[in-house]
Amino acid sequence: MMDIIDSRIRRTLCRSCCLALALVFTGPVVASYGIYVGSDLTADGSVLLGGTGEEVSSHWLEIVPAQTHPESATIAVGVDERANYPGEFIEIPQVRRTVKYITMNYTDYEGFPPPLTNGGLNEHGVAARDIWAPSRPELAAMTPEPQRGPNYSDLSRIAMERATSAREAVSIIGRLMDEYGYSTYGGNSHLFADATEGWVVLNFAGGQGLWIAQRLGPDEVRMSYPGYIHEVPPDFREREGWMGSENFIAFAVEQGWWDPESGEPFDANAVYGNGEGRSEGVRIIEARLREQAARGGVTLRQMMDAVRDPLISSDAAGYGQVAHIRQRDPHPELKMLWVAPTGSVTAPFVPYWIAGTEVLPEFGKHRYLTKGQASTFVKPDFAIQEASRFAGRLFKRLMYYTCDAPARFLPEVTEALTAFENRSIDQAAAIEERATVLFEAQEPEMARAVIDDFSSARARSALELGEDLLGSIEARHRLLEGPKLPGDTAEIGTRHGPYVNCRVN
Repeated sequence: MMDIIDSRIRRTLCRSCCLALALVFTGPVVASYGIYVGSDLTADGSVLLGGTGEEVSSHWLEIVPAQTHPESATIAVGVDERANYPGEFIEIPQVRRTVKYITMNYTDYEGFPPPLTNGGLNEHGVAARDIWAPSRPELAAMTPEPQRGPNYSDLSRIAMERATSAREAVSIIGRLMDEYGYSTYGGNSHLFADATEGWVVLNFAGGQGLWIAQRLGPDEVRMSYPGYIHEVPPDFREREGWMGSENFIAFAVEQGWWDPESGEPFDANAVYGNGEGRSEGVRIIEARLREQAARGGVTLRQMMDAVRDPLISSDAAGYGQVAHIRQRDPHPELKMLWVAPTGSVTAPFVPYWIAGTEVLPEFGKHRYLTKGQASTFVKPDFAIQEASRFAGRLFKRLMYYTCDAPARFLPEVTEALTAFENRSIDQAAAIEERATVLFEAQEPEMARAVIDDFSSARARSALELGEDLLGSIEARHRLLEGPKLPGDTAEIGTRHGPYVNCRVN
């Protein structure tokens, strides 16, 4: 038995060493990030939750409708034998009614089964981001084979389907882990927010059911990259603003990882994680947001700028997302999520509301970077969607040209994207007024049509802007920078960096 455990520790240490080397020499690994700003620190009293998912595969926008399920309905959760920590699927009960939400889906991360999600925004105004949070090697090595229970994407999707508040989202995923276990890729975290508060949740590897959650109040800024919670009160289960597994403190004592007699605080990241807290990029962005808060409050515009920052938005960013969670919406269906179709460093945010039903084919699922599609032909009923321009591919091309010479091209791209989004922000208020009048006149379908028309119009304009910028920069790049042949023609991609990015050295 010890030989098996030693083998797992060596395997996990190897993973951790590769991860550390990637961090030292190439910058952050594919990881995801989230940014929370509480309502006391924003210009309009809203809560802002932004970030991205960092995954290789293609991403596409979905507006998932509310659904009613049979009383005996179940859902499959977990991972299969191809995951980096092999597992097997189990069935768990589905609830009778799941609510409407907006999300970005994708098809590939660490062998997990598609479609995958990092969260989004639901009809109750609950927003979610999903962020890496690695567990210590000794703990990760305890992960059973096969492992069972919902994975990070299952938890994110279920929270979006069921939660009426950020606090309830934490309770839901905590109960699921307590009852059914957890399928890990090495450790994870979530950021949940609603109009009054946020919550950070850490889910640890190892099959021990370890999780901890901390409330973020209206006067806080938090960026997770990775997700972190430091000092945890030993009696946290008796305190407001904390939730977690019953064994969270006791297991660390049993393993000799924390001594309650030492006088040292229980630091969750030091005890169960790899000891990492905030990176330098996180410190910079958090400090900037706090400065903006002190100067009149963080605006929606400034949150978009933070998510777009080249420090954190690169080729690894599958999309950009900002949830604008207001204290009072003009109408319950006018909850708003801004989405960029790929890394927002060179892609514009487009507004979507819960009232919406329409996603343009260009922003839907395409073959480019979609797992398992390289060996297949297009199905006839998928041909027209595939024939449309894929927004993800368009803005990736713009990114690759721009980031090859960022000092020359990035300022004009940023200026154009910012102007585009500012126009959307300015026009959105009038659109909401029109929709509200129609909702109050008992014309909900007409109100939703107004929302769909505006979101689709801005999405089409985003594509036109992308084409114009790409054409201009492509022509000038060829003249001013010239062709550049790859040094190694055998390999196109990289798993752990360096990634294409627009940082100016």
